[in-house]
Amino acid sequence: MRRRLAVIAGDGIGPDVVAEALKTLAAVEDVFHVGLDVERLPHGADHYLKTGVTIAPADMQRLGADFDAILLGALGDPRVPGNEHARDILLGMRFQLDLYVNERPARLIHERLTPLKGKTPRDLDLVVFRENTEGLYVSVGGTFKQGTPDEIAIAEELNTRKGVERIIRHAFAWAKEHGKTRVTMADKANAIQAHHLWRRVFEEVGREYPGIQRDTRYIDAMAMDLVRTPESFQVIVTGNLFGDILSDLASMLVGGLGLAPSANRHPGGVTMYEPVHGSAPPLAGKNVANPMAAILTLAMMLADLGAADAGRAVEDAVDAAIGQGVGTADVGGTMGTREVGDWVATRVREARAR
Repeated sequence: MRRRLAVIAGDGIGPDVVAEALKTLAAVEDVFHVGLDVERLPHGADHYLKTGVTIAPADMQRLGADFDAILLGALGDPRVPGNEHARDILLGMRFQLDLYVNERPARLIHERLTPLKGKTPRDLDLVVFRENTEGLYVSVGGTFKQGTPDEIAIAEELNTRKGVERIIRHAFAWAKEHGKTRVTMADKANAIQAHHLWRRVFEEVGREYPGIQRDTRYIDAMAMDLVRTPESFQVIVTGNLFGDILSDLASMLVGGLGLAPSANRHPGGVTMYEPVHGSAPPLAGKNVANPMAAILTLAMMLADLGAADAGRAVEDAVDAAIGQGVGTADVGGTMGTREVGDWVATRVREARAR
């Protein structure tokens, strides 16, 4: 059965890294015959500046109905200072397609990549599950008397029982499925009354998983402990804002955003996959961006689509590259974007002979 992949290369270095992910996908097709049909969509700053349309409602509906997966490069362009196209496309997908699970794995491939002294790959292998559709990112609030000395700016944090329970339940279910024994939740219940909802639901859902230890930490202590004792964590679940911060912190502990894949999911629906490093417009087209996050994102997608062997082959190729010093400057290498992509694709093709 063939599957359909929508590709939105986006802005800045997005097209650069997506090209290498698709190069790797071509190698995967040669070896594993996954059967994935790619359709490129134009949404991004260029399209918006040309047409005045960020993304039409019919196009958003089609993303949810006609594709098995979406690969997004990056969004953000200084020619659109209000960033409205990025907001409508990226947040639009998250909210309108109800992609309530943001999954951010952080796995140390080689100990030379971590800034933490004495830590090894055994100490850093975790996943952050971030609630993706509520919290402070719903834009409830506004400004009053803007531009005056009396200006007031209000942003309200939205937490629903449904939203909190489904992300916590997903984290525990994932932990059980993947043989993990501990789930940690980060909140600020000592200062934010609404976060007691998170604590209650975490305890209620956690009792349904007696084989999994549950642990709660305040977000400030959590950030410190993630640096101090990263080996303490296997699965982390938290709200939208805290998840955004903790997942980036975890990525820096394993080598940086150039190695950070992610998935935005609604279980049973379409999943949007994206490397999380941003568009970095000054680097666009210069053959310097690290494509490994996009390639590792591809590996996540392949595993989700039932091509686990192909996904492992892609991960193994990236691991081999890092182990042999192959990479862009941010991971200690000397190669360009395209050369790294060539190396990984060749390594995947060699899987046929191994």
